[in-house]
Amino acid sequence: MQISSVNDVKIYNLSHGKSLPEWLSDRKKRQLQNKDVDIQRRIELIQDFEMPTVCTSIKVSRDGQFILATGTYKPRIRCYDTYQLSLKFERCLDSEVVAFDILSDDYSKLVFLHSDRYVEFHSQHGQYYKMRIPKFGRDFSYHYPSCDLYFVGSSSEVFRLNLEQGRFLNSLQTAAVENNVCDINPVHHLFATGSSEGRVECWDPRVRNRVGTLDCALSSLAEGAEVQSLPSISALKFNGSLTMAVGTSTGQVLLYDLRSNKPLLVRDHFYNLPIKSLNFHDQLDLVVSADSKIIKIWNKDTGKAFSSIQPQTHINDVCIYPNSGMLFTANEDPKMNTFYVPALGPAPRWCSFLDNLTEELEESPESTVYDDYKFVTLKDLENLGLSHLVGSSLLRAYMHGYFMDIRLYHKVKSMANPFAYEEYRKDKIRQKIEESRTQRVQVKKLPKVNKELALKLMEEGDDEAELASRKKKGKALPSVLGDDRFKVMFENPDYQVDDQSEEFRLLNPIVSKVGQKRQKKLRLLAQQAAASEQADEDDKEPEGRASSEEESSDDDKSWVEEVREQRRLIWEEGRGRRRQLRKEADRNTVLLERDQSGGEETSNMAEGKKTSRPQYYQIKAGEEFRSFNDVAHKQRLQKASLEDRLKLEEHSGTSNMTETAVGSKQLTFTLKKSEQQRKQQQAEWEHHEERRKLRRSAGHLSSDRGRGRGGGGGRGRGGGGGRGRGGGRY
Repeated sequence: MQISSVNDVKIYNLSHGKSLPEWLSDRKKRQLQNKDVDIQRRIELIQDFEMPTVCTSIKVSRDGQFILATGTYKPRIRCYDTYQLSLKFERCLDSEVVAFDILSDDYSKLVFLHSDRYVEFHSQHGQYYKMRIPKFGRDFSYHYPSCDLYFVGSSSEVFRLNLEQGRFLNSLQTAAVENNVCDINPVHHLFATGSSEGRVECWDPRVRNRVGTLDCALSSLAEGAEVQSLPSISALKFNGSLTMAVGTSTGQVLLYDLRSNKPLLVRDHFYNLPIKSLNFHDQLDLVVSADSKIIKIWNKDTGKAFSSIQPQTHINDVCIYPNSGMLFTANEDPKMNTFYVPALGPAPRWCSFLDNLTEELEESPESTVYDDYKFVTLKDLENLGLSHLVGSSLLRAYMHGYFMDIRLYHKVKSMANPFAYEEYRKDKIRQKIEESRTQRVQVKKLPKVNKELALKLMEEGDDEAELASRKKKGKALPSVLGDDRFKVMFENPDYQVDDQSEEFRLLNPIVSKVGQKRQKKLRLLAQQAAASEQADEDDKEPEGRASSEEESSDDDKSWVEEVREQRRLIWEEGRGRRRQLRKEADRNTVLLERDQSGGEETSNMAEGKKTSRPQYYQIKAGEEFRSFNDVAHKQRLQKASLEDRLKLEEHSGTSNMTETAVGSKQLTFTLKKSEQQRKQQQAEWEHHEERRKLRRSAGHLSSDRGRGRGGGGGRGRGGGGGRGRGGGRY
C-alpha cells in the first residue's frame, strides 16, 4: 500500500505493490510472502482485480454489490462480487467495448456498444441478443421512463432504440456533424449531447424537440490564449436538476446552470489532454474530473483544489463507489487501481477494516519525501564541496546518497559554478548562429568518425537523388547522415569501423561487391531514365539483361576468391603471432636448478632453486655439436639399465629428458610425492639421525697385549717354549 499526501489529504493506493502470477502454486506464494517485504505490505482487496492487458471502463451496480469492468485482450467483461471479494464471472466478447451500462440493480441486465457497430444485450445467464446500429457509435444513454436507448456517434443523428417494442424509433436530427458523448438528467430526464464542434444540444424526450444549445468552445478559451483547433466536447455529466459539467478535448471543465448560457466556473487541468471522466461527490460538493494523466478533485462552487491523484499509467475511466471515499480507475495497464481517500467518506461496508487500518497508520506516521528536497550522491557532494556535511542534520542518508534542501542545493550550485548562466547564454548564441548558417550554401564536410562510410553514403545519396530527379514520381529516400537516430555513429569514437579486424576483412569483399552492383544498377537505371523519360517504371526490361546476369555471376566468383584469400592471410597472420608468442615465452622461461647435496633437508628444497643464466659456447670447425652437458656422463646413463636410471631419478627427485639433435632442449620434471611418502621419508631420515647419535665408538677396546712370542719352548699356549701366543686371549 502506497500513501501520498496532497494538500494535507491522505490518499491510500490499495493496488500498489507486486502482483503474484496465477500459475504459481500456493506453496510458492507462501514462500514469496515470507521473503518479499513488498508482497507482505500489499493489500489484495479484491482477488484477481485486473485485466489481461488493458482496462477500458469500469462501473458499480446500483446495489453496490458488483463491480463490472471491460478490457482487452481478448475483449471481455469481468464481474466482481464485493461480498465475496473475488471474481464472480468472466465473459469474452467478439469485439472491443466502446461503452456499456447496467440497466438493472445488479448484473442481470447489461448493454454493450461495440466498436463494430454492434449492440449486445446480456442477461444473467449470458448473451441474450445482438443487433447493429446504422453508424459507428461512441456513447449511449438509457431513458428509464420510456425504455429508450439513445445512441450517438459518427453521425448527426441520434438513434433511438425502444426496448419495450424491440424496434428503432425516429431518430433525432442534430445540428452537429458528429456527436461524441450524451447524458440524461436523472431528475427531469433532459437529454443532452456533446458535439465535435464544441456545442451542447439539449432535447426534451417527451416532444423530441431541441430546447437549447450551449456554445462551450468559446467559453472554454481564456483571454490571450492561442487557438490551434476548435475544442470538442469529450465528457458530459448532470448533477441534480440544474447543474451540468462539460469537459473539452483541450483539458477544461465548465460548470453550467441550465438557466444560463454562460458557465459558472471554468477549471483547467493545464495538461492540454481530453477530459475522460466527470463525477460529482454530493456529500462535500466536489467535482472529480480526470484526463489521461491526473485525477483532480475540486470544489464545484469556488473551484478550489481539494486534492489530486496521479497514477503511474494513463487513465481510461474513473468510478466512485457510492457514499464512500473509494475510487476505482481503469488504466492502460493490466492492474485496475483502487484508491481510498478517508477525507471523502468512510470505507464501504464490505471493506470496513480499512478505517481501522488507516487510523493505525495515522497514529504512527512515517517520514515522507517531498518535492522540496534534492537527492545527491557522495560524488555530487564532493563536486559541490559539501562532503564535510555528511553526518549533519542538513543531509539525510537514503539508499546510495543523501537528501538535502533544494534551496541549499541551488545556492551552493550557483556559488560553485557562478558562470553557469554565461555558459548557457553562449551555447544559446552559438545555436542561433548555427541555425542562421543553415540558410547559407552548405559545404559538405566529412565527420570525424567513419569518414569512409560517410563518403560512401554521400556518393550513394547523390546518385539516388539524381536518379529520383529524372523520374516523374520519384522521391529521394532520407539519408542516413541526416537522420538523428544514426548521428551518434559518426560522432562517438566507439563506433569507429576497424578496418583491420577479422570480421571486417572477411565481410569487406562481399560489401564492396554489393556496392559495385548497386552502383552499376544505379547507372543502368539512370541511363534507362534518360533514354525513356516518358516511359513508365513497369515497362519491359531493356536489352542486355543476360549480359548483366553473366557479369553478376562472374562477380560472385571473384568475391568468393577474395574471401578465400583474406581467410588465408588471416590464418598466416595468426600463425605468425602464435609463433612470436612462443618465442617470447621461451625467452622469458625460468630454468630451475636444484641443489642435490645429501645433507639438505626436504623442507628447504625451495631455497635451493635459483634462476640460471644463459651460457654461450663456441663450436670449433670440424667439431660435431652434440649437447651442452657432459657427453661421457650421458653415454654412461644411456648404457645403464632401466632399473638403475629409475633409481637414480627417484633419488634425485627429478626426471630428465634430453635430445642430442642440434638445437636440443632439456626438460626437467619434478616428481611430486604424496604426503604419506614424504612423512615416511622424513621418519626414515629422523631414525637415521637418531641412530647416528646413539652409535658407540669401539676405540677404547684396543690394548697393548696381543700377538707376541711366548717365553717357553715348544708350540702351544701358555708359558711353554717355542712359538705361540703369549699371555693367552682376552
